[in-house]
Amino acid sequence: MSIPTRLIAHFDLDAFFVSVECLNDTTLKGLPLAVGGTGDRSVVAACSYEARKYGVHSAMPMKTALRICPHLKVVSGTRSEYSRYSRIVTDLIGAAAPLFEKASIDEFYIDLTGMEKFFRPLQWTLQLREQIMKATGLPISFGMGVNKMIAKIATDAAKPNGYLYIEPGKEIEFLDQMKVSKIPGVGDQTNRELLQLGIETIRELRLANPDMLHRQLGKLGPELWNKAHGRHTGEVNPYQEAKSVSTENTYETDITDLSYLEAELVRMTEKIAYELRQENKLAGCIAVKIRYPDFETTSRQTTIPYTFYDDELIPQARSLFRQLYRKGYAVRLLGVRLSELTAEAKQTNLFQDIDRKSDLYKAIDSVKNQFGKESINKAGGLKNRNL
Repeated sequence: MSIPTRLIAHFDLDAFFVSVECLNDTTLKGLPLAVGGTGDRSVVAACSYEARKYGVHSAMPMKTALRICPHLKVVSGTRSEYSRYSRIVTDLIGAAAPLFEKASIDEFYIDLTGMEKFFRPLQWTLQLREQIMKATGLPISFGMGVNKMIAKIATDAAKPNGYLYIEPGKEIEFLDQMKVSKIPGVGDQTNRELLQLGIETIRELRLANPDMLHRQLGKLGPELWNKAHGRHTGEVNPYQEAKSVSTENTYETDITDLSYLEAELVRMTEKIAYELRQENKLAGCIAVKIRYPDFETTSRQTTIPYTFYDDELIPQARSLFRQLYRKGYAVRLLGVRLSELTAEAKQTNLFQDIDRKSDLYKAIDSVKNQFGKESINKAGGLKNRNL
């Protein structure tokens, strides 16, 4: 029994942050545009194709971007909107696809292997793309091929707002014309090392001696050689919403002290935010739970821009608590839960002051790792320390 040829589609929302900004403010369309901050340490989170013509690119210091493109329009970004549109696209793909992986906030893989028995995969993927564009108004490109790598490279070649199907057996013909930098995972350093070996194109990499590549690049050498031949074994990992993280406390004595309860809320939120950062995940939803002495239990939740920072989560927790709390009533149980956990939103953190904030939280977590989770707490949570 022959093993069916794999068939993978890769979707990528084009210049996602920029596209969302232009959708919400049509005056931005056609401009050299960057999303990010304007502080000394700010970087470009995303940029329009018009800005890219001047050499602007993601992760570039904003100062550099403004120097090479003085008329660059900079917007600070609306993370809540990026989260909202990402959820819409995820739901649309999840409702249609037999098996899909959410690789990032704007990037998806779909495994269509064997689906030709039931429908025409290319036509099905085109229809799904049209459905996404109609529902969101956002441009989206896709590539299709026999593995994730081929599909992703095809998507990059199809941009902006296009599609490309690499038929089985055409992988080498497709790859040979490209520079080695087009291979996912080949960064600036590896690209420089390959250039020093006289290898600039994927064809030259394919024809290189694999033993020489191993000597020069270690185990990366044969891996790249296989990629140059169009080989890639990465699986499409089924998308599942990560489990929530939560903490709650049932008090031996019912609590009526509002300041104590608010301090508890801060402490709990700090605790689970720390746990998120240790797992390198972000939360897209926060909930607060209150139980009264008569065992009546009430909870409320709200979606939020993906984050794992205390200073962004605590105000949300406080707001939910104030909406729920019945003034003058004692509380038997208090809890906080973070859900819609994901590692996908890393790129949403390339905004103003984010480097400074990241450094601060790394320092705080380092102390907590060394001396315990409770070694550092915000002032709002200190009342609990001696109670």
